[in-house]
Amino acid sequence: MHEIAPVPLAALTTLETGGAPERMLEATTTEGLVEALRATWTRGDEWFVLGGGSNLFVGDDEFEGTVIRVRTTGIDELPSPHEGRIRLRVQAGHGWDDLVAYAVEHGYAGLEAMSGIPGTVGAAPVQNIGAYGQEIQETLVEVELIDEATGEVSTVPAGDLGLGFRTSVLKHHYGSEPQRRAVILSVTFDLRVAHERVVRGEQLRRALVLSDDRPVPLAWVRERILATRASKGMLWDEEDPDTHGVGSFFQNAIVPEAVARSLPPECPRWPVQPDLDAVTVIPLASYDGLVPAPRREPADVKVSAAWLIEHAGIRKGFRLPRSRASLSTKHALALTNRGGATAAEVAELARFIQSRVHSEFGLVLQPEPVLVGVEL
Repeated sequence: MHEIAPVPLAALTTLETGGAPERMLEATTTEGLVEALRATWTRGDEWFVLGGGSNLFVGDDEFEGTVIRVRTTGIDELPSPHEGRIRLRVQAGHGWDDLVAYAVEHGYAGLEAMSGIPGTVGAAPVQNIGAYGQEIQETLVEVELIDEATGEVSTVPAGDLGLGFRTSVLKHHYGSEPQRRAVILSVTFDLRVAHERVVRGEQLRRALVLSDDRPVPLAWVRERILATRASKGMLWDEEDPDTHGVGSFFQNAIVPEAVARSLPPECPRWPVQPDLDAVTVIPLASYDGLVPAPRREPADVKVSAAWLIEHAGIRKGFRLPRSRASLSTKHALALTNRGGATAAEVAELARFIQSRVHSEFGLVLQPEPVLVGVEL
């Protein structure tokens, strides 16, 4: 760990907003990261960790606290208890897409559809990332983390992270604190050893334009996904303002079936998978030898936020008068900085979109990035 001269966060985040913090630390080893966090917590500073800066929306004022840059990298190959599989333990500061490229090159299947997602590996379980029907929770085994409350390092299985749609117990949701304040130090995945795979998921099959069940190479899947993301402005390009954002700024809305039925039938929607491992608990004192038949609870439905935005009358490329922030010209979910936009300008656009969607459809879109020093 070492202290470095504070850098404006606009220079370290892909949305390019944010002033400099009071103090900035940098850690290139796990030991240094633990040291930096414990020292910051002992001082009682306001703080946050910064990886790739691709999921942060930071306010214009100076951040009154400490920013810890996580620069740890490295991949360790470990044996898996399952035949035909391998485990990878990856340091938190390792680039996510660098990990995917490594897995594909070595013939380790399970991450390829998440090619091109920006950010670092340590942030991936916090956000519970996924793309085209492939989710990190399918291959995540455990994380090594350090808790703020105790300063202790522990290994936590994936099942204890409260993973849900783009969330976990570690995520700082807008307007609330995380259920568990902790920082991930490393992440372990369990992947299938194979250079090709049969694609089953409907979303991924559509994205890849597949018509049969023949196995396809992992490298081919990665190439197609990267091309698709690039066409939507979802791959960073210094010369393309459409990529200067946080990817999808708003989450797809998760609503009850009854609410989904009230939306226009052409609004894209996908069922949220039910908990197939749900446990029924019957108090022993009331058990009569019969187990009640399972009841079908109303399922939640995921609806397209991009469709809601466009059909609320806000088209790709939309910007407010005199604003340097706009929707991407390629993707209706991406709020972008067209050059020199302040956090206030981005927030103004986000609030306008929320108000239009709420007025038209009665839904409040929730921001996906972590907001620091800014309000919507």
